[in-house]
Amino acid sequence: MDRRIQKTRKAIFDAFTIMLSRKSYDKITIRDLIEEANIGRSTFYAHFETKDDLLKAMCVDLFDHVFATDLAAEASHDFSVSQRSAKIMLTHILYHLLDDAARLRKIFACESSDLFWQYFRRPFTKLVTEQLLPMANQNALQLPQDLFVDHLTASFGEVVRWWFKTELSAPPEVVEEYFEITAFPLLKA
Repeated sequence: MDRRIQKTRKAIFDAFTIMLSRKSYDKITIRDLIEEANIGRSTFYAHFETKDDLLKAMCVDLFDHVFATDLAAEASHDFSVSQRSAKIMLTHILYHLLDDAARLRKIFACESSDLFWQYFRRPFTKLVTEQLLPMANQNALQLPQDLFVDHLTASFGEVVRWWFKTELSAPPEVVEEYFEITAFPLLKA
């Protein structure tokens, strides 16, 4: 992607994050966004057709990176030489959330946070289905699969919500342990 396009998208995303800390999603207008981003209306529409498209693009930008299954070395963590396991994958996700905490704090604390949690759940549900479901123990296999997936997804979401409410009071490894305590009785040790 061209650097100018990246710069403009970042300005729009930043403006959107700022506006979400001031107003509910429903009350934010395109005019608010273009004024905060200091861009023209046609520039906004060259990138996004609607405010909903902006929301979706911002969530994809945030959560596709957070839930990436590539365990390449990164500035804050390096699981590239680790054997892929549920513990490593979840800790990796938590590090990504921590790395983007400034933006996520505003989003998860805003009036419209439920919209973002819906987008957050989608890639995590995919991760549970593809990565954690195969590790399920006999007790979990007796549950309907959708109930099991929903349980793990909701549990992880609540652990992350708690973590952000407590101002990221524990390191990712500890938060992952908390999730294990709540959810892993249904997974193999």
